[in-house]
Amino acid sequence: MIKYYTRACNFYYGNISKDKVNKKTSLPLNGNKFISFDTIEIITRKKKNTVKIKNIGKLPKKLRKKIFKDLKEITKSKSIKQIKFKNLPLLMGILNATPDSFSDGGKYLKTNLANRQIVKLKKYGADIIDIGGESTRPNSDIVDSFIEWNRVKSKIKFAKKKGVFVSLDTRKSSVFKKSLSLKVDLLNDVSGLSYDKTMVKILKKSKIPFILHHMQGSPKTMQKNPKYKNVVLDIYDYFEKKLKFIRANKINHNNIILDPGIGFGKNLKHNITILNQISIYHTLGFPIMLGISKKRFIKDIAGTNDSYARIGGTVSSSINAVLQGVQILRVHDVNEIKQATKVFDKIFFNK
Repeated sequence: MIKYYTRACNFYYGNISKDKVNKKTSLPLNGNKFISFDTIEIITRKKKNTVKIKNIGKLPKKLRKKIFKDLKEITKSKSIKQIKFKNLPLLMGILNATPDSFSDGGKYLKTNLANRQIVKLKKYGADIIDIGGESTRPNSDIVDSFIEWNRVKSKIKFAKKKGVFVSLDTRKSSVFKKSLSLKVDLLNDVSGLSYDKTMVKILKKSKIPFILHHMQGSPKTMQKNPKYKNVVLDIYDYFEKKLKFIRANKINHNNIILDPGIGFGKNLKHNITILNQISIYHTLGFPIMLGISKKRFIKDIAGTNDSYARIGGTVSSSINAVLQGVQILRVHDVNEIKQATKVFDKIFFNK
């Protein structure tokens, strides 16, 4: 049986978009009149066709029914408990309490330096701060859960005292379980709940929102010749399978964020393809997050123009994500990305 996928494309923006939505000549993306579309790609494993929204009625009945179901998911407003999705994109600031993260390893191991950074990230406009005590960079080793917890505990406590919406970046149920007493708000498990089988049980009991992340392999192996039949559709199928697994485990809330995992078991071509077609994941009906900050793909593209901070590459890929309706960006340099999105919004959307 042929499986069909639906991707929104041919976007309109700002007042032009709003006018088209009001005239019913385009559909709002994620309930936002300021980004809309009048065309979809209907994709299979063998081919893709572009169809105008106004012509969907001409499709075969069974396919038409599938498309209308997908459009319902694409156009509905998305939200997460306690997070306002009013001014997009939301920024997730990164705090790595590790000695070996690829960008800022060692900078925020000490509590006083970490606390200072938490204050800065909040001041600069981070809507969420993601605190992690284990590096998951390529070829990284597993950290003992006791060590990991001791790295993050004081930072979570301080962030919560400052009124921060705290995300905990961990694969381990023991670390996550301890964080619940500190009122952590969100779980970011890069293994997609695969590393620790107990994690899903704690999520069920706690009802905490979480990020469903894609990674091929493990941090130790993920960049050793990653392969896909079709990277975009393989990740889509992965999300579908994981969502069924989550529902089968009686997690019935919709406070779930999808992250296709740029750089987690992907080569340059894979990453570019995902970023180019990221809007396909709106069809799954949940907010999308992208972690593109300072990633290796920027160096691979920039060549001799690479830099340590990679702010230029992070900004440009962030704007590309915004133009396809991505709701959350996970970044190191919150102030610079906030500045970029503010200026872009004013010029492009006239907000």
